[in-house]
Amino acid sequence: MPDKTNVSNPYWTQPEESLLGRLQSSASGISSAEAGKRLETYGSNLLGGRKKSTRFSLFINQFKSPIVILLLIATLISAFLQDWVDAVIILAIVVGSALLSFTQEYSASNAAEQLRAQVRIKANVLRDGEPVVVTAEEVVPGDVALLSAGSLVPADGVVLEANEFFVNQAVLTGETFPVEKTAGVSAAKSGLAERTNCVFMGTNVRSGSAKVLIIQTGASTEFGQIAERLSLRPPETEFERGIRRLGYLLTEVTLVMVLAVFAFNVFFHKPVLDSFLFSLALAVGLTPQLLPAIININLSRGSQAMAARGVIVRRLASIENFGSMDVLCTDKTGTLTAGVVQMDGAVDLQGQPSDLVFRDAYLNAHFQTGLANPLDEAIVTKAQPDIAGLVKVDEVPYDFVRKRLTVVVQDGDHHRLVTKGALDSILAVCLQVQDGADARPFDQAHRDQIQRRFADWSSQGFRVLGVAAKNIPPQPAYTRDDEKELTFSGFLLFFDPPKPGVQETIADLAEMGVKLKIITGDNRLVAQHTAQSIGMEVTGVVTGSQLQDLRDEALWHSANQANLFVEVDPNQKERIILALKKMGHVVGYMGDGINDAPALHAADVGISVDTAVDVAKEAADFVLMKKDLSVLHQGIVQGRTTFANTLKYVYMATGANFGNMFSMAGASLFLPFLPLLPKQILLINFMTDLPEMTIATDNVDPDYVRAPHRWDIHFIQRFMLVFGLLSSAFDYITFGVLRLGLHAGPEIFRTGWFIESLLSATLVVFSLRTRLPLFRSRPSHLMILVTALVWLVALAIPYSPIAGALGFVPLPLGYLGIVLLIVVSFLISAELTKRWFYRHLG
Repeated sequence: MPDKTNVSNPYWTQPEESLLGRLQSSASGISSAEAGKRLETYGSNLLGGRKKSTRFSLFINQFKSPIVILLLIATLISAFLQDWVDAVIILAIVVGSALLSFTQEYSASNAAEQLRAQVRIKANVLRDGEPVVVTAEEVVPGDVALLSAGSLVPADGVVLEANEFFVNQAVLTGETFPVEKTAGVSAAKSGLAERTNCVFMGTNVRSGSAKVLIIQTGASTEFGQIAERLSLRPPETEFERGIRRLGYLLTEVTLVMVLAVFAFNVFFHKPVLDSFLFSLALAVGLTPQLLPAIININLSRGSQAMAARGVIVRRLASIENFGSMDVLCTDKTGTLTAGVVQMDGAVDLQGQPSDLVFRDAYLNAHFQTGLANPLDEAIVTKAQPDIAGLVKVDEVPYDFVRKRLTVVVQDGDHHRLVTKGALDSILAVCLQVQDGADARPFDQAHRDQIQRRFADWSSQGFRVLGVAAKNIPPQPAYTRDDEKELTFSGFLLFFDPPKPGVQETIADLAEMGVKLKIITGDNRLVAQHTAQSIGMEVTGVVTGSQLQDLRDEALWHSANQANLFVEVDPNQKERIILALKKMGHVVGYMGDGINDAPALHAADVGISVDTAVDVAKEAADFVLMKKDLSVLHQGIVQGRTTFANTLKYVYMATGANFGNMFSMAGASLFLPFLPLLPKQILLINFMTDLPEMTIATDNVDPDYVRAPHRWDIHFIQRFMLVFGLLSSAFDYITFGVLRLGLHAGPEIFRTGWFIESLLSATLVVFSLRTRLPLFRSRPSHLMILVTALVWLVALAIPYSPIAGALGFVPLPLGYLGIVLLIVVSFLISAELTKRWFYRHLG
């Protein structure tokens, strides 16, 4: 492989023959057998950051928490002091919790990886002299890649052939506009932006086509070396911001409480090691340790449920954003319309069917080799005129600046240049119009006539393109500069009818609190006709030209009010998305073209389809297996279900944990002994985690999924205080009954409170998991089963052979009855408090 670190002779300075020789390749690529050998030699074309986590690394991650590390140190200290029983029990509980979390996370990550594999990016390469499609991971040095508009560049390489080839490499160089790439050599000291003969992994093709020799793959690419130097991570999602802020809140509460408890216990001359372990156990109890595992399990189950409905999740952290989404922006083609574009006619200046116009359009569509599009497909399937003897000479590919596509064909002794594209773009390069058998000068009268017909057809929902042509002298190559002094031939009319059932889908989205906004490059009249035909009430229309004149602050307001954006370019789509986010919306964007990539990146929820160009799929968070808004509806429901179940754990962990730990902290100050031993606190924490692991399977109330929800840290604070204090109140009632009423000693006291604390924490879950009354919301069968098993174990432990090792004693039946009465009273009080809370504070 050429050594790019060789300053005197880097690969971009070497001629094509030299590179092909050194790589033992040719302009027709390498053989499939050789590709297999090189894949073993060089490894998969992957960046290091994308490698799958191993079982070992996932397991070790369970012990990275500072609190868990301190517990392990404390366990070693206990062992050093020969307190073997406590050391073994604490270690067993810590390792058991880690195994529980690891098992769930590993299963979740495997399932997610299998789903992502369904939408891997592909590359078109020459193998055995023939074009074949392989996954980007299988590209090796020496491959010859065939790139066209919409392709992601799979690895670093050198251009062998190029035709109007423009690449967007802003991800590496920050350049605003696409850069033209040509065959040749560059200077040895050229920077990335100056290497006009090179393409780089991670960039994408904006227009044109090229044949590229792959030089570097995987971590050896420019992008790979940046990834090694930097800790690259995608932008933080709305959900991840909420998790981070929750972490700050719990850290503050935990730190204050633990330090205070430790200091007071030492001040009152209680054993230092016991006080230290007790404080650490409180920290474990306050910290929702299973939150990462719960999130992964919820996201994994959510991704599998969405896959069953035709939505493949590429970035798990975006599922909750899907549920929080309150604005969905989409193009109209294929989502609101059937997406099967039909050619209605090829007509001349007078609006009459014309064989000449159709023949020119057919030549253009038949011979073009750039980005496939439904308009060209509609033309070539309409009819097949006789083009025998015609030979393609050259092509000027379509791009989003010119909005034209040109082919040059040889017809006998002369060359004919045929151009089709957006009507305004075609008229801009015309000097004459074909009026019957004559070509006349293009004057204002003709322009007015053409614009009237255009407006009339557009208002009926037709998409209108223009066709122009001229005879041109033979020359070695043709460029966009030859698109001038053309003769306007006529119009091409296309129609894409509204998709059946789209009106009901839009109504469903509105009921779910999701506003639909159309962002399209089509003209205003066509877009308005589509909106009216699907029953969409237009609240405002903004054109691309108006967007150019709007300052960002003005756009924020306009984007919020309008729901139809027309004649916009790719950068303007991105501006609209960013403006909506600035107004506090969680924004989804659905697109499948090259020009959709910036908006997909900018959106909170990027949505593409399996048939989209590579750059759109790579930018998306979700890939739909079919382009249908009804599939999105199911995705939104699943996103909200996942979000709801994650929040359930947060509410239960913060409310119940805060109450129990607050009670223990207080009790440790006025009791002459520790209210619970550290190993007993850890056991409670472990056993309450078991039912909570089933939250991912829980049912979600239908009312909850009817509206988007967002993280609300202040709400969580209120919830934690109200239900934490309620839980603490019943804990203190238990203390009073056991200590003052029944005069229980340390062992009886700890046993009674262990049972009360564990039973109440697991039972109250059924109340706090829903806003509805307890018996109107059905929990999952698995949650009921696991909770029942935990209850049986909790009640059996004091009477089992291991009771002594854990510090428990058999509880008299009368005491047990009183404890159960307190638990039931707590559940009833939680139900009543819940109704008050959601009425006044929720």
